[in-house]
This record gives sequence, structure tokens and C-alpha cells, in this order.
Amino acid sequence: MYQFVYQKILHLLSQKVPATGIGLFRILYGLVTLQEIFFLYYFNHLIFDPVPYIDIEFPGIPLFLCLWGIVAAFVAVGYRYQFAIAANYVFWIIFVNFTSMQRDFDGGFDTFMIGVGFFLLFMPGDRAFSIDSLRHKLRDPFVHYSNYPPATVSALAYRLPIIVCLGWLYLDSDVHKLFAEHWRNGLGSWLPATQPYYVSALDMSPLLNIELLQKTIGYTIMVFQLTFVFFFAHRRLRVVYLLIGMALHLGIVLTLNIYPFGIGMLVCYVLLVPFRCWRSIAKRFVAKQPVLTVFYDQQCPLCNRTVLTLNHFDIFGCVDFKPAQEYADKYPAPSAIGMDILLTDLYALDANNKIYSGVATYRQILLKMRYMAIFGVFLGLPGVRQWAEQKYRSIADSRQRINCGAECPVGLPLQDKTLYHQIFEQYAQKKPKALSRKLTKIVLALLVLQLNSTIHYGLVYRLPIDYDKLAISKPISQASNALLMVSSTFLGITPHALYCHDHFAGYDRILAITYIDQHGIERWLPFVNEQGRLLAPNWGRVHSMWANIAVTPTINNVRLRKFIMKVTAFWGYQMGLNLENVVFKIKMKKIAAPTQWVPDQLHKNFATEWVTVGNAHWSGKEISYDLPEDINSL
Repeated sequence: MYQFVYQKILHLLSQKVPATGIGLFRILYGLVTLQEIFFLYYFNHLIFDPVPYIDIEFPGIPLFLCLWGIVAAFVAVGYRYQFAIAANYVFWIIFVNFTSMQRDFDGGFDTFMIGVGFFLLFMPGDRAFSIDSLRHKLRDPFVHYSNYPPATVSALAYRLPIIVCLGWLYLDSDVHKLFAEHWRNGLGSWLPATQPYYVSALDMSPLLNIELLQKTIGYTIMVFQLTFVFFFAHRRLRVVYLLIGMALHLGIVLTLNIYPFGIGMLVCYVLLVPFRCWRSIAKRFVAKQPVLTVFYDQQCPLCNRTVLTLNHFDIFGCVDFKPAQEYADKYPAPSAIGMDILLTDLYALDANNKIYSGVATYRQILLKMRYMAIFGVFLGLPGVRQWAEQKYRSIADSRQRINCGAECPVGLPLQDKTLYHQIFEQYAQKKPKALSRKLTKIVLALLVLQLNSTIHYGLVYRLPIDYDKLAISKPISQASNALLMVSSTFLGITPHALYCHDHFAGYDRILAITYIDQHGIERWLPFVNEQGRLLAPNWGRVHSMWANIAVTPTINNVRLRKFIMKVTAFWGYQMGLNLENVVFKIKMKKIAAPTQWVPDQLHKNFATEWVTVGNAHWSGKEISYDLPEDINSL
């Protein structure tokens, strides 16, 4: 095992591949994090307040969420990457482990995002599509962008995160699925999609009512997860696993209301896209020939930095920037202007030999860059154009030029302080075998942590044995739990027993909340609707709070009352209700969660009747309940 892993790591470490996928992966990870921060900000009183809007225990939460949002934005754009990704990793750990997020509002993907964030600490996420790569170029503005070779990274930066974050997770999840009857019956994807609490706004009944299709999907998921880690890297199977995996997670996003988990997993598949696909996409979308040629003064530091910046964002290669001193005389239109005049402005020549200067040049650049065209249109609006021309003229006429030959003064090179550069380039260049041996030990240690989770909770935990009564097993179990706590907190390695039999067995009732308005009319809170669906935006971790903690196969009255309090206080405030003048009614209806396929099960669950099982009423800062002592007996 050791030699096999060592040889693979040594080979992947020396193999250089394009940085394109890593850059896109960083962008998407940052955006997924950012949307979750927006979600937390919107629901911050529901999630973090002991009593929403009434007892605010953490008044500084919005400030820290804003700081985290800035950090996540830095990650997405690739600005000061090493600091940003490290700060983002710390924010995830703090919010998950030191607030009520994980205890009551586990969104199902927090540990996954922590695990991915850990690997991003050591990945070259700033090599492509980043502000940092532009910052490196701007330190030496007199080097034309065409002189920079395409960014490359080690193939290990792609392969290792896929193995740990996807491959091992799938294998762990598949072990748990083997103990679930509905998964063994091929209905693992069908059953959650028939439960009102779990479905999205899309009605997938036409597909759910095809038994053969649902069983095919269910068994495909199990085979896919079981074999992924062993065969995803095979050259002929890579695209197969890529397409199946993306389809399955896209299905989660569209069918269920746990979209953050589905999107988060989809992001990882960017690392699995073959490099030839990126090249094919580039050939399709990148311009074969520039449609605009811009001439600039190569002895003007400001002009050179402007060119580097504009070219950095010209991702479709539609604009070609050429030094006027070297190329203007090769084109009739700019050569007729004369060099003295040509160097006073930024001139551009389009495919029709039409010449532009000053602000008109910038407008054409933005229009030709395609995705920036809206800004080009804005720049041409009356008033905006005149203001821009005035500002441009004041800057252009006061800029400095440097007359120099082959050597031009530049700033100090921007040092690459990323962990990837220090470990996987500098150290690897000196001692590749030593680094490979260390990485092998780290990977095997991670494997031990994963096996601890999978064997303990996927196999041993499910066997009908009381391990606390055995003298030898109790300390082993305690040590395993301690190890799992560390691996889950910092590495995201945790049991992935999602939507298994022990989750749905006995799930035969659901609850909703209505209220009586000032006219005596009963209305539904914008939380659970008449069908039993959880309404947007109450998805993700809010769904988990209600569907996985408050309302379970065996309902705990203490937890249920706690979350009725939170939901009524939060949505009552959001709707402008006077809580003391409102009576909230607790509704219940029967549903079914069969382990055998039943036609039109989703609509059958939608159609069952609600009955009122209790009331809740606020008085000052306290809520009182009129609920049965044991709601499970109803």
C-alpha cells in the first residue's frame, strides 16, 4: 500500500498540467460560500438568537458575517489568496463549532465545505482567473502579457482533493446505504423525493412514477459511489464518472430542497473535467482573431499597467494590445496619424479599419470583450461620456513617460507566499522524493481517519451489540469518537449517513404552523404550506432544523417546542405580526414513507388532511403551548 501510494504521488507531483480547473474551482467554491453567508445573514436571528428578535445573544453576528463575506469575495476573485482562504477556513470552523449552526441548523454540507477548504489551503488557487496573478504582472509593467507562459500546476493538486473529498465520501456513504432497506430496493433517490418536507418547488412526479427509472437511478447511485474512488482517474472512464456524477448532483439540486449540498458537490466536479475539454471550450469561445487592435505608449508605465489589466479581463481574447512605437507604422490608419499624436492618446483600430481614440477606445474595448458590453453601452450614454472624457483627459495629459532602452525601472517582484509554492514547488524541486514520502504518510493518515469513521459508524455502530457493556470495546469506542471529533472539526471527515433507513423509518407524520389573523381568518405562516412543502427560502439548514431535528420519526417535545418558538417569533416579526394578539395553531397530517415503490406517492402525501393538534401563544417574551404531552401518540 505504501509503495503504491508513494509511486502515484511521485508521478503526479512531477506531472505539470494547466491551472484552468483549479482557478474555476476556487471561484465556484467562493461563490457557494458567499451565498451561504447571505443565507446566514438573512436568517441570523432565527439561527443565532435564543429567541429571535426578542433575546439577541449574539449582536455581533451580522458584523462577523459581513467580514466573512468580504473574505469569501476575496476567495472568489483570487485576491490575497493565501490569507483569504486561510481566513475562510477559520470562519467555517468557528461558525460551525462555536455557534448553534451545527447543533440546530446543520445544513448537511458544513463539514464538506471545511474539508474542501482545508485542501484549498494547499492548492494553487491563485494561478488562474485571479487578481493575484494580475498583481504579479503589474509589478513589472514593461513585460508584455504575451511573454508570460500559461500557468501550470502539479496534477496532484487536482487528483488528491477528488480522492478525499469525493471518493472517500462516496464510499463511506455507500456503506451506510447498504443497511437501508429502501436503498437496497433501489429506491434511495425516490423515497426522499416523495416526502413533502424534502422536495423542491418542482413537481417531479412524472419521473417518480416510472418505477424502472427510479430503481435504475437508485442502483446506479450505489454502484457509482462504490466504484468512483477506484476508477474515476481511468482515462476512458473519467468522462463517464464526470457526467454521471454531475447528473446525480444536479438531480439533488432540482428535486430536493438541500440545494447547497448539491451545488457544493457539483463544484468539485470542475476538477474532474479533462483538460482537453477546457481546450475545446476555449477554441469554441475564444476569438480566432482579435476584433480590435489597441495601440499604446510602451514607455508609459500607466499605459502598460492599463494594458495588462484590460488584457487580464479579456478572457475571450477579442482585443490585441500592441506598442505603438513598434507596430503603428505597419497599419495604414494609425501610421497616417503620426507618432507624436498617436502617443498622446489610446488609439484603437477595428476590423473595418475604423480608428478610435481616448474614451471611445475604452468603450470599444468593453463592447468587444462581450461580457463587459453593458459597461461599454453605459459609457456611451449622454452625460456619462462627457464626464469620462473630462476625467480621461486630465489623467492622459498628466501621465509620466520613461525613456529607457532594454532596461526599465520596475517594482520589486511580488513574492509568492502561498503554501503550494513553498511546499509543492520550492521544496519539491529540491527534494521530490522526500516530499513524496511525507505526502504518502499524510495521505495514509487521512485514510486511517476516514476508515475510523466508516468502520465505526458505517459497520460496527449498526451491529446489534451493546458495546458499552464490553470491557474492551468501550475505551476503543471512546477513542474512536475522540478521533472523529478532530477529523470532523478540521478535515470534514464525518459519517455520511444521509437519507438512510434510520432517517425515514416511522416518519409517518409532519407538522405545520398557521395563525389566526385580526379578522379571524386562519392563514399559513410562510414556512410549511398546505401541501406540506417547506417554502423557499426555508431550505438548506432551516429545512434541516425542522425536518431532521424538530419533526422526526420519534418527536422530542422539548426540541419541538423550542423550534416552534423560534419559527413563530422569526416569521411573526418578519410579517409584522403582533405576537401577543396572534394564536398560532399547530397542524399535523399523516404521510407515508414506504420502502417499496408506490405510484404517485408524492401527491398522496400532499393530499392528506391536516388536523389541529395544539396551539401556541406569546405573552411578552414568553410563549405558552397547548400541546399533547406525547405528540407521538396521535
